[in-house]
Amino acid sequence: MSDTDKYMLEVNDLRTYFPVKKGLFRRTIGYVKAVDGVSFKIEKGQTLGLVGESGCGKTTAARSIIRLIQATSGKVIFDGTDVFSADKQSLKQIRKDMSIVFQDPYGSLNPRMTVGDIIADPLKVNKKLSSSQLTEKVIDLLRKVGLSEIYMNRYPHEFSGGQRQRVGLARALALEPKLVICDEPVSALDVSIQSQILNLLKDMQDELGLTYLFIAHDLAVVEFLCDIVAVMYMGQIVEKATSEQLYKKPLHPYTRLLMSAIPKVDTSARYAKKSKIKGELTDRGQLPKGCSFAPRCPLAEGICIQKKPDLEEKQPEHTVACWKCQKMLDLNGEI
Repeated sequence: MSDTDKYMLEVNDLRTYFPVKKGLFRRTIGYVKAVDGVSFKIEKGQTLGLVGESGCGKTTAARSIIRLIQATSGKVIFDGTDVFSADKQSLKQIRKDMSIVFQDPYGSLNPRMTVGDIIADPLKVNKKLSSSQLTEKVIDLLRKVGLSEIYMNRYPHEFSGGQRQRVGLARALALEPKLVICDEPVSALDVSIQSQILNLLKDMQDELGLTYLFIAHDLAVVEFLCDIVAVMYMGQIVEKATSEQLYKKPLHPYTRLLMSAIPKVDTSARYAKKSKIKGELTDRGQLPKGCSFAPRCPLAEGICIQKKPDLEEKQPEHTVACWKCQKMLDLNGEI
C-alpha cells in the first residue's frame, strides 16, 4: 500500500509565523512563531490527538492545514492532494472532504439562522438538491447526531451547549467529509455532556469511516478517543506515540507535567505526585536557543539550553524531542 492510499493527512514541516510590527511606519521587527516545524501523519480511519497547553499553537496548526489561516511554509497532503498549491477549484473540493468542528458552540453558529438553515447552508452551496431532498437530508443529519427533526425551525439560543455542538457536528458532516478537524469540541461543555459528544464522535467514526484530527488540552479526553497522540509545546511537537504507549510511559518532562494535571481520585496513582515543574510560558517572540521547555524543566542542563533537540524515535512508534529522555527510559522517570 502506498502512502497516498494509507494516509488521509500528511503534514510536513508546517510553519505559521505572525509578524510583530512597531513604530510609526509599522515596520516588522520580529515574528511570533505560532507553529514552528510541525510534522505528522494520520492514517485513514484513525484519530490523532494534538494536545498541549492553551496557546501552544494547536488551533493555529489546524486552521493552517485547512487554509483558514495562511501558513508561512510547509506542505500538507490531504488524500493525495497538495492543499497549499491547490487552485480555487481543487480547494473547493478539498473543503467538501475536510470539515471542522469549532470549539465554541455559542459563537460558531449564526444566531439569526434556524438550525435547519445552518445545517442546510453547505448543501445549498455545494449540491443541487430540491427543497424536499434538502429537508430530508437535514432531518437525516439531525437524527444522526441525536436530535429530533422538531428542532429544525428553532434558533441556536434555544439550545444547550451540548445540543449546539451536535448541530455544529451535523453541519460538519453535511457534505460527507473524509476528515473532520475537531478543535476542542468538548472543552466548553459540562463533563456529563462531554461524554455524550465523545461517544457520538466515536459512533460517527465507526458508521461513516471518518478520520479525525482531534485538538484538546485535556489528556483524559484524548486517551478515550485517540489512536495516536502528539504533544505540542511552543509551536513544536515534543513527543508523539500511540495512545497506549504515551499513557503507559511518557518520555518528555512536559508530557509528564500534563499527565500530573489529570484529576485522580486515587492519590497513590502513578502521576498523582505534584509536579516540580514551575515557571511561566516563554515569550513566543523570544524563544530560547536550545530546547523551548528548558527554562521550566528540572532536568535541564547545558546542552538543553544551548542546542535544540530533534524529534527522534526512542522506542518503536515513539518519538521524543528531549536530551534527557533516556532518564525516563532507564528509571521510572520521576521528576
